Amino acid sequence: MANLRSLMARRGLWGLLLAVVLLAVVSLMVGAGTLGADGAPDFLGVSRLPRTLSLLLAGSAIAISGMLMQILSRNRFVEPATAGTNEAAALGVVAVSILAPGVPVSVRLVAAALAALIGTGAFMLILRRVPLRDPLIVPLIGIMLGGVIGAATTMLAIRHDLMQSLSSLSTANFSGVLEGRYELLWLVGLLALVAFVAADRFTVAGLGDDVATNLGVSSGKVLALGLGVVSITVAVVVVHVGALPFLGLIVPNAVSMLLGDNVRRTAPWVALSGAGLTLLCDLIGRLVVYPFEVPAGLVMAVLCAVLFLVMLARKGRRGLA
Repeated sequence: MANLRSLMARRGLWGLLLAVVLLAVVSLMVGAGTLGADGAPDFLGVSRLPRTLSLLLAGSAIAISGMLMQILSRNRFVEPATAGTNEAAALGVVAVSILAPGVPVSVRLVAAALAALIGTGAFMLILRRVPLRDPLIVPLIGIMLGGVIGAATTMLAIRHDLMQSLSSLSTANFSGVLEGRYELLWLVGLLALVAFVAADRFTVAGLGDDVATNLGVSSGKVLALGLGVVSITVAVVVVHVGALPFLGLIVPNAVSMLLGDNVRRTAPWVALSGAGLTLLCDLIGRLVVYPFEVPAGLVMAVLCAVLFLVMLARKGRRGLA
């Protein structure tokens, strides 16, 4: 029976990979410009290939980040959008834009990563000090923390005429991704690989401090590694394309319902599902009002809300049964 389940899971993973590849091919073909037309610009190399790669990298990395946050906080409702991480990264970008306008992207990235690390660390610190009698309290704390950070960011943006920049950070939009302006996104792919290499340690750390200590794993070091991976990933994605809302909430929960909580086993599924869902949302945004576009982040917010309600309804029926 175990061998049969393993075989089915392997085949399912290959099927998911094929679906993501097909979505990527469609993404390369869809657009207002015509590929191969005489005198037409090189849309494929300059715009569409970078855009598709950005969708794959950002989607998979944010999904992995959501999975790590859920394991380390031991709560299914935690992800960058419900822990104040996205808002903290945006605050870092706005702050450095005020203090040192015109700095290169790398400096903004460092500022966003540091701010995201501080914001996420504060969230985790609050969780350790507040008695949590209900799992729903955890995301509520994160949403309130994100609201406070977001309000401060908005105030700064209004005073310094940066609302347009803040808007681009709040909602993911891949229409501006071009060759030479997305390459740092490969960093999040490397971070996702780091998370996979340390998968067993994350799994053990998610069992609790006492269990991790008994198994010879330093939960503090694993927590620091996880926060570093999440903070840098969110900073890179927010700086380059904007926030991907609730992707890190839906995908890890859906995969966990099917495969459990073993990070090494679920990480490939989470990465591919996140990439595929991001590609799908971007394609919907490009086609719904063609030749104009709806930001992928807006489509994702609506679609993920519907999926989350469906997941809760199914879970509720099982609980009643």
